[in-house]
Amino acid sequence: MHQPLVHADPKKQARYDHAYMRMAVEWSRLSHCRRKQVGALIVKEGMIISDGYNGTPTGFPNDCEDENGMTLWYVLHAEANAIMKVARSTNNAQGATLYLTHSPCKECSKLVLQSGIKRLVYLDPYKDTSGLDLLAKGGVLIHRLEAP
Repeated sequence: MHQPLVHADPKKQARYDHAYMRMAVEWSRLSHCRRKQVGALIVKEGMIISDGYNGTPTGFPNDCEDENGMTLWYVLHAEANAIMKVARSTNNAQGATLYLTHSPCKECSKLVLQSGIKRLVYLDPYKDTSGLDLLAKGGVLIHRLEAP
C-alpha cells in the first residue's frame, strides 16, 4: 500500500519535513564547494531512496571553483546528483518528495519534472526563481520550510 504524498496530519508532516531537511543540511556538508553547499534527499513512500550534494563528476578533482572563486561549469547540482543515483538504481522517483537545501535552478527543475517528483520542500531560495515557477506550472507541490 502506498503512503500518501502528504500526511493527513499537518503536524506529523511538519515533523517529517524538518527531520528530512536536517538530513539534507547534513548531507550538504559533504560538498567540497566553497561558494555554496547544497544537499538533497529524495523520499518515496516513507523511505529515503536517494541523496546527493553539489560537486564535481566522479573521477574529477573535488575543487568546485576556479582561481577567481567562480563555480566551474561542470559542477553537478545536488538534486541532479540525487536524480542520477535513482536512475542508476532499480527505483524511480515517481511521486516522490525532494528535500533540497536551496530551491532548484531552471535547468535542474526540468530534471525534477522529468523524474516524476511531485513535491519539493526547500529552505533557501535560489537567486533565480524561474525554476520554482516551472515546477509550480508542472504541478509540483512546493513548500518552503522556515529554518529550525
